[in-house]
Amino acid sequence: MQNPQLNYWNHRLEKIKETLEDNNFEVFIAKSAEDAKETVINQILPSLEVKSISWGGSMTFISTGLFHILKDDEHYQVINTFDKTLPVEEQMEQRRKSLLVDLFITGTNAITEDGKLVNLDMIGNRIGAITFGPKNVIILVGRNKICFDLDDAMYRIKNYAAPVNTMNLDKKTPCSQTGFCHDCQSPNRICNTWSITEKCFPAKRVKIVLINEDLGF
Repeated sequence: MQNPQLNYWNHRLEKIKETLEDNNFEVFIAKSAEDAKETVINQILPSLEVKSISWGGSMTFISTGLFHILKDDEHYQVINTFDKTLPVEEQMEQRRKSLLVDLFITGTNAITEDGKLVNLDMIGNRIGAITFGPKNVIILVGRNKICFDLDDAMYRIKNYAAPVNTMNLDKKTPCSQTGFCHDCQSPNRICNTWSITEKCFPAKRVKIVLINEDLGF
């Protein structure tokens, strides 16, 4: 068989798509980050009435190129929560405003085999938007985020995604030094609020793009 790894992941993603759809998510499969961008631009956006857009922290979102396309798009009222030139107080206000947009784009820390989204936030704006507020949500997910069950997902987040993210953000936490969670009391701690999304309500409010590449943390 040619490219057995690709064949393997095609099967895995189709199965995850089925379980997510059983949980009322709308699901798309993309073969690459570039394909995910085209899926959002050509399939998802035209089907929605979108006037305002914002986003939450996601390296996968950046990797698809969507951020660079949308941030200056004059067709939309864009709330750019990634603008670090703003004072901290204004950055927080932008995050609050982003909870009321027509479309919020982000990633997820993990997806379980039975179709649950598992996330852990520092501030909570990202998981807040996933659960309630924006009219529509797009979640971009690399295949590396798939976990067997809830325990596996939480272990992955605490002992891989969070430590790598603290290193990326240059946070002074114990896990940035060791690579493992210490359940720390650091003022730079980024692990503060969990969310587990078992079902999408209303149905299809959350659109998930499963990407057949390893992307993000």
